Amino acid sequence: MADHRVTRRDFVKAGAATAAGAVAGTRVVFAGNPTDEKTDKILNYNEQMEYRRAGKTNLMVSAVCLGGHWKRVDKMVPGLFKGKGWLSADQNDPDFEKNRYDVVTQCIERGINYIDACTAPECIMYSKALKGRRDRMYLGFSWYEKEMRGISRDWHKAKKEGKPKSPGWITAQLKEALDYAMKETSLDYVDVWRITCHEESSRHEDAEFEEMCEALAWAKKTGRARFIGISSHDRPHIKKWIEREPEVFEVIVTPYTAKTRMSGTKMEVAEEGDSTRVVRVGDGCWESSLWYAMQKCDVAWFGIKPFTSGSMFEGDSSPGNPHEEEDNKTARLAIRAILTNPVITAPIPGMINREQVDNVALAVALRGRLDVEEQAHLDAALERGYARLPYHYRWLKDWDYV
Repeated sequence: MADHRVTRRDFVKAGAATAAGAVAGTRVVFAGNPTDEKTDKILNYNEQMEYRRAGKTNLMVSAVCLGGHWKRVDKMVPGLFKGKGWLSADQNDPDFEKNRYDVVTQCIERGINYIDACTAPECIMYSKALKGRRDRMYLGFSWYEKEMRGISRDWHKAKKEGKPKSPGWITAQLKEALDYAMKETSLDYVDVWRITCHEESSRHEDAEFEEMCEALAWAKKTGRARFIGISSHDRPHIKKWIEREPEVFEVIVTPYTAKTRMSGTKMEVAEEGDSTRVVRVGDGCWESSLWYAMQKCDVAWFGIKPFTSGSMFEGDSSPGNPHEEEDNKTARLAIRAILTNPVITAPIPGMINREQVDNVALAVALRGRLDVEEQAHLDAALERGYARLPYHYRWLKDWDYV
């Protein structure tokens, strides 16, 4: 019988004959570096952190990264939110600025080396927090308010009114948006420009995506962005475009929870100890899956909503709340479960204090498959979290398989 096992060290190469060259194997440097890998080129290396190769960017990225959102940070800075939601945070509040600086500091101390910012406030606050230490962290960047969602709305409106925009208008708008955002944040470059699309990105017509691709390629060619990609929640559409434009789609940001599984596979512990192997099962549906396309095209994959948008927790994240210990355990189990998947580059949870950073770093140190009791605890938290999802987050249930 043919051996269909694939390890982290030698991952999926099927389809390489039709791809642009062979797909490189996934490189991992585990916590403690038990295989004595070279680490001198890993940004902000800490021997207690795990690092994974982020696709064809060839960046070695920490196995857990900092997501941009700060949805519960008002528990640390009371009265911070000036409107109905977390995006109304007062960016001029010195306590808020200190909070973001301290969280980034703790990330650096724990060996985390990537921040994903996807809103104007996030880009502003994290650019401030990185001032003077940009060489310690990679920055993923998206000023979504001026990117595809609003541009697409205006483009479609003009088309509907019989006054269609001229070819190249979307590309020009995106170029202008990036230059504006970089000026506002005093950045000379971004490590990753990952444009925020509609969550259901297939709402964008092909003509829109073609112009977006031109803007992304321009950003990389001119040195404004070292690497490029998008965020989307639309699996078939993502798959279509990374296969159509593999040189443009170097980084993808999608949902990925502890409940997510890869279609047509199961995972087993490999002989390498901490490593995992992927075993193909079923009727070959894995070949039409998103995860297969991501590996075939060697794309970096960052996962949002690892904690089901916080719905799996019992407490409110305030320091010393009665559920703090249990919620910390749940968070560690979720991160550990996600890290058993060698395909994903890193989950990117939002964090509001130093202790939460320490907790996810501990999850990396505790790497390994969950035992029966741990899995039962996580399953109960996931079921509870999914049942609590607000209506506008029900789409997360569509990410059980990729």
